[in-house]
Amino acid sequence: MDKLLNLKTAESEKVSHSDYFRIAISVDCVIFGYDKKELKILLIKSDLAEFSDLWSLLGDLVRPNEDLETASYRILKERTGLDDVYLEQVYTFGSLNRHPSGRVITVAYYSLVDINHLHLKLTHNELHWHRLTDIKNLAFDHQLILNTCLQRIREQVMEKPVIFNLLPEKFSLRELQELYQSILGVNLDRRNFRKKISLKDWVVDLDEMESDVPHRPGKLYKAKVQLRKKQAKKRLQSQL
Repeated sequence: MDKLLNLKTAESEKVSHSDYFRIAISVDCVIFGYDKKELKILLIKSDLAEFSDLWSLLGDLVRPNEDLETASYRILKERTGLDDVYLEQVYTFGSLNRHPSGRVITVAYYSLVDINHLHLKLTHNELHWHRLTDIKNLAFDHQLILNTCLQRIREQVMEKPVIFNLLPEKFSLRELQELYQSILGVNLDRRNFRKKISLKDWVVDLDEMESDVPHRPGKLYKAKVQLRKKQAKKRLQSQL
């Protein structure tokens, strides 16, 4: 009984620990695309004077009435017009001085989108695709966030079928291998790669051939599994 009498209330804790409840939470989205055999990142010009002329990831503070996933999809929708892509939570970054305005902890998500078949609303704050190899210095700690998300994808590509979000519906095994090489940053042996893909049982032979290509036409395939971005959308809708 004495223990119950000594319990603190939520309101008293908020008063006694007021500094702790002044920490902001943000979401940063690392949006990967693929074009002309190169991995690309969607970046936006920073609107903070402290990071003038630097590019940053797509992000924003989480609103008081939002959970993390709702905030991540809101940011993506507002900045690109997309609302049906897969987002995966990767890591939380909480360095003391990562934001000049105060203590901000950010949760990073990554997404893989097909640049050539999704219509992005690229109009806000000089929003552009950048080649991964051209990115050297980003605002905040966004270079670290980008590198962390890229490493996560490299760890996943041979275990999960998320890579197909970067490709059109129909693709050749040559195109698939080129995509893997751009993500992993290495050249892959053609025979070994095709053997691994065959063992994964991820693709279906469409009994069609490439056309209008400068090389010997190859067979066309499509992903056998459902794209995970659709599953993510259903999960988000269930929370609203």
